[in-house]
Amino acid sequence: MRIIDTPSPNFDARLLPITMIVLHYTGMQAGASAIARLRDIEAKVSSHYLVDEDGTVVRMVDEAHRAWHAGRSHWREIDDVNSASIGIEIVNPGHEFGYRPFPAEQIAALLPLVAEIKDRYAITRGNVVGHSDVAPERKRDPGELFPWHELAKRRLALPRPTRNLMDPGWTEAGFCLALERFGYDVTNRMAAIMAFQRRFRPEMVDGEIDAECRMILLALLLPKPTGDD
Repeated sequence: MRIIDTPSPNFDARLLPITMIVLHYTGMQAGASAIARLRDIEAKVSSHYLVDEDGTVVRMVDEAHRAWHAGRSHWREIDDVNSASIGIEIVNPGHEFGYRPFPAEQIAALLPLVAEIKDRYAITRGNVVGHSDVAPERKRDPGELFPWHELAKRRLALPRPTRNLMDPGWTEAGFCLALERFGYDVTNRMAAIMAFQRRFRPEMVDGEIDAECRMILLALLLPKPTGDD
């Protein structure tokens, strides 16, 4: 894998071991402007890597350091997500500037990058997440068009469950309790529900808890046949 080094000054010391990968979209009109912002000392944002639409991989912060990509966030009892994660920005204009599918060349470059990082730190599939998963009240990226299934079929992220289960019939409070158990911050219930849908039921992100959502979440919480994640 060819990686171009384009260092950012925006980093500090890690306080936690690396146990997560957080995927983002840049949400800017072009890759060059995203790189410039991630290197701007005044912006106070950065990521470890950026993957451009043509498949170019840019390294911006050494993995030993804490990049500033997740902001105020939470996942599975971790509040300092920046300290515990590798952040990867994926060039895409996002919902504000004309959200569109991610090119094949871009995903082809992303997959081995995620695989190599995941293997090196023994990161579980359940800890390969989107920015919206760790900051549901603030973020929507990488969004409902991101091809999580491509990662899942290579065991780089959790797949959408396909097991046929009975609807557990949870109330909204019960569903959110289960969602919190899975890893989400449910302080803002609607935001957490939509983040879950964006990740595991992207064809309908409406914030409504239906039988399908309940069955998907139940399947994610049940022990896996393979015993991992």
